[in-house]
Amino acid sequence: MTGGEPTVGAAIRAALLTADPQAKAMAARKVARDWRLGRLAFAFGEAMPERPARPPAPELLPPSRMPRRGRGQSERGRIALWHALGHIEFVAIDLALDIAGRFGAEMGRGFVTDFLGVAADEAMHFGLIDRHLRAMGSHYGALPAHDGLWEAAHDTRHDVAARLAVVPMVLEARGLDVTPATLDRVRAGGDERGARILERILDDEIRHVRFGATHFDSCAQLRQVNAADLWKSLVSRHFRGAIKPPFNDSARLAAGLSRDLYGEVAMPQGAG
Repeated sequence: MTGGEPTVGAAIRAALLTADPQAKAMAARKVARDWRLGRLAFAFGEAMPERPARPPAPELLPPSRMPRRGRGQSERGRIALWHALGHIEFVAIDLALDIAGRFGAEMGRGFVTDFLGVAADEAMHFGLIDRHLRAMGSHYGALPAHDGLWEAAHDTRHDVAARLAVVPMVLEARGLDVTPATLDRVRAGGDERGARILERILDDEIRHVRFGATHFDSCAQLRQVNAADLWKSLVSRHFRGAIKPPFNDSARLAAGLSRDLYGEVAMPQGAG
């Protein structure tokens, strides 16, 4: 608190420490709304948690131990796909909250506004997917999931430029690449409602990646270094995977990522 006034840092921390999925989604949307309406002071007196609170389910497994999804158009395969997408959106709530709370004091009000808006979007996406899963007779938590997305956040917790380089500009950008094919597969299976959900997510994710790219450029300017060189250096140091084609070049360009940036570090198509 600052002079009795609620602070954005305290509100973000409370949302991160909310374990129940639906309650976390509601908390994220409330923080974003209260910040937008001027109800929260720009102050960060509390440290962000090393790890956000998580529900008892889903069970979190290493990626190597994740069960195969099954055939894409089988009922089991469809549920596994939507459960995996739901987990990505659930973790993305924490990713957006954490970057706003961990680096907001350093980066300023506009940065907080952008990433609390992202958190609210991810909460809405999670709600749409969870309702879709329930309409299919399942729910979030019914299947295991892996924690690779949060591991990437934890590994970059000491440097905002590294966080921006890896999370929005690599991991979320990969979503721009794979979502169109997933959307086509879902629509081909007759799931028009699911296809509309994915179209909404893709549109929003372009904006989210653009926020990451824009604030990363600001970091590079402050450090008086070339943005592309800084990005390549940080990705090589902090990203354990490979940047693989095919790329959705038009969506990436709309998000502020030029082919000149990621093309030089990408694996050749078909490699790996």
